[in-house]
Amino acid sequence: MKDFLAFTLIAIFSIFLGSQITEGVLLVPYWQSLSPTAFYEYYDTFGSVISRYYSFLTIIAVLIPFSLSIYCYYKRSDGLRYSFVSSFFAILIITIFYIYFKETNQLFHARAFDTDQLKTVLNTWEFWHWSRVFFEIHSLIFLILTFNILKQNSKKVNAAN
Repeated sequence: MKDFLAFTLIAIFSIFLGSQITEGVLLVPYWQSLSPTAFYEYYDTFGSVISRYYSFLTIIAVLIPFSLSIYCYYKRSDGLRYSFVSSFFAILIITIFYIYFKETNQLFHARAFDTDQLKTVLNTWEFWHWSRVFFEIHSLIFLILTFNILKQNSKKVNAAN
């Protein structure tokens, strides 16, 4: 059961990461290729759907390292250190959203940028997006390390019994 839970939680976080990579590889270049009018029409049509999807997935994914940290603390696990590092990167993921993406996405809905501004903003958006992906990769790595330590500790306990 513990292996299934670990696999499921890692899979959920990986789906989040994969969807972020997909957004960066497919959607961002597409948005950058559009005229401002076409971009704003696209964003009016799909922006709220994209936002709801990523909001839900981000919340679920970011809660995983925090929940694991609480579990490791409660169990006094050697994995606590790694779960804290994973949680730190998760905090960065959320922080970047609130510092940059939330307002910028609202400005997209308001059609606030002219042609030159939109190109610059989309380039900045892309930079922060890939920064988040970088932090997500690191959070996932430390999440996996935590689960590996928990599994090793579980094997030691089972061997001792």
